[in-house]
Amino acid sequence: MTAAGKAAAAQDTVLYRHFIDGNYVDPAGGAWLDSVDPYRGAVWARVPRGTAADVDRAVAAAKRAMTTGPWATMSPSARGKVMRRIGDLVAENAERLAEIEVRDNGKLKTEMLGQLRYHPEWWYYFAGLADKMEGGVVPIDKPDHFAFTTHEPVGVVGALTAWNSPLLFIAWKCAPALAAGCSVVVKPSEFTSASTLEFAALTREAGLPDGVFNVVSGLGQEAGAALVAHPDVAKITFTGSDATGKMIYQAAAATMKRVSLELGGKSPNIVFADANLEAAAAGAVSGIFAATGQTCIAGSRLLVQNSIKDEMTERLVALAKTAKIGDPMLPETNIGPVTTPPQYRKILDYIEIAKGEGARLVFGGGPSDAGPQFVQPTIFTDVSNDMRIAQEEVFGPVLSIIGFDDEEEAVRIGNDVIYGLAAGVWTKDIGRAHRMVKALKAGTVWVNTYRAISYMMPFGGMKHSGLGRESGIEAIKEYLETKSVWINTSDAAPGNPFVMR
Repeated sequence: MTAAGKAAAAQDTVLYRHFIDGNYVDPAGGAWLDSVDPYRGAVWARVPRGTAADVDRAVAAAKRAMTTGPWATMSPSARGKVMRRIGDLVAENAERLAEIEVRDNGKLKTEMLGQLRYHPEWWYYFAGLADKMEGGVVPIDKPDHFAFTTHEPVGVVGALTAWNSPLLFIAWKCAPALAAGCSVVVKPSEFTSASTLEFAALTREAGLPDGVFNVVSGLGQEAGAALVAHPDVAKITFTGSDATGKMIYQAAAATMKRVSLELGGKSPNIVFADANLEAAAAGAVSGIFAATGQTCIAGSRLLVQNSIKDEMTERLVALAKTAKIGDPMLPETNIGPVTTPPQYRKILDYIEIAKGEGARLVFGGGPSDAGPQFVQPTIFTDVSNDMRIAQEEVFGPVLSIIGFDDEEEAVRIGNDVIYGLAAGVWTKDIGRAHRMVKALKAGTVWVNTYRAISYMMPFGGMKHSGLGRESGIEAIKEYLETKSVWINTSDAAPGNPFVMR
């Protein structure tokens, strides 16, 4: 049994506890939540149901760590060394952590293990940036003044993560926050808290001072709301739905918190007639059926030039037929279960909505007999962009094929949603590629590829897809304040003290 969890009495489940101030502690209210394995449909773990009292305790620990603890005086280079050790420990424990995530969210082990093996790169990258965020000397226009800038951590960070890739989001949010010198209180999704609570033990093993990294699990409307409203939290970073993001944005404004939001998407994946259709079909399938479609960057709208629409549809159906649905732990499985019962019902509801709106079903279209929370990979064609299936985020393995005639129409349709997270373009025409990249209103545009990420590339959305950027050098700036310093080098008094100098 790990340090994070212990066998629950009289049950074949793992009992987890909050991680606060370097120790695992029971919830103040004495209540737990069940964590259900989406594949088996059985409770496998219990996580604390946190309250405002637990959040208060965690934030107080995080504040102490930033003001009086060793973290407050640790040099950026020293912080970087601890962060590198965190990355090493994740690499050493990747297999175990991946299996925990699969039990929690039902995603493929091949996917989660790939994420966990890549996860350390964020810690290494931001460890290297920790001592490189230099201020600058400004050649100020005022005589007898020396002026320079410094960067300081914004303060205690509240990080709210989503259920589809819990530990990847920990890396995206916490690595730059710690590199900046902040402390963090994480509130993971109530559906997938186990891996984050396990990860917490690794931060302690790496030598991270007590209170710098804390985890309070629980419901969004309880623990999450308390974290967003807490007066000692300086910044909130959130990944999730745009509806929840709006509420967080509004609540954070009451205490003037900085906010980063990575929200939903309805990404256009645009295929022109001159594209490599074999590669485009593979990219389209990866964009919508990988991770059972439960990704914010899902290429759920496939815009296909009308001259190749029928051929492309046939290719997609043929590829979809090869998908193996089943146990997410098996390497040969391509599509696993939907993570939560509410999401499962939502996906099936949207499939029926699409049928009712007149979209033509060409593949799938209902539950799979692989298990209680499986949905068939589903393809609709003859979709118009004003249909709900084309405008609203489904977050499941449901593809809408929309035809277009030319570049102008592709851009118009591609941008005609409230979201702007990602987009894909498939073409051999380099000029067209550049024109499309410029015209599409999305935070990420992939050309002749899809669903690629890197610790070096900024990630975030436009419009209702969010605020701020994660990964890359841009990310650490989200957790820093710039301070301007003026030093008067003259002993003379101002000639007129009543006017601005």
